[in-house]
Amino acid sequence: MDIDYRLAFDMAPVGLALSRNRTIMDCNQRLCEMFGTTHDRLVGQSFQVLYPSADEFERTGARITPILNRNGTYADDRIMRRVDGRFKGEAFWCHVTGRALNREAPHEAGIWGFEDLSARRPVKAELTAREREVAAHLMQGQTSKQIGKTLDISHRTVEIYRARLMRKYKASNAGDLVHKLMAG
Repeated sequence: MDIDYRLAFDMAPVGLALSRNRTIMDCNQRLCEMFGTTHDRLVGQSFQVLYPSADEFERTGARITPILNRNGTYADDRIMRRVDGRFKGEAFWCHVTGRALNREAPHEAGIWGFEDLSARRPVKAELTAREREVAAHLMQGQTSKQIGKTLDISHRTVEIYRARLMRKYKASNAGDLVHKLMAG
């Protein structure tokens, strides 16, 4: 039996994208549905169109480079944004997994998977770009010192952002905050 790999790519239950230098070279139907747009609108575009801000796109690229250099793979949960359609601009939690085809030049070419987490983790509070980054790392169980090192900011600055998140989510302690972030 012959396997139609193109059909498997197009019909995969998760969003898939092939990239070169952080530009979408191809993507499947699920990725288009997830971001509320078309194949023609995404192919040839920078991944920046999927991010809430250009700054988050740049910081994420810089942050994942050493991890891709070391491991060849990367995964995290982050807030992305819908591109077109009736939900244009809507922020949503997304699990992103990627593999660099060349560890020495990780953005040169890659394969990326996207899973929409909005059904089980809706975005309920308006967060700044940095609050979104800190929230994503808190959900991974990282300490303020670990987050600070990862984001190249002081752990005291992380504490300030964590306090803001606690106010926005009306959390009584760090555990309660993580629970509320996970629930949306």
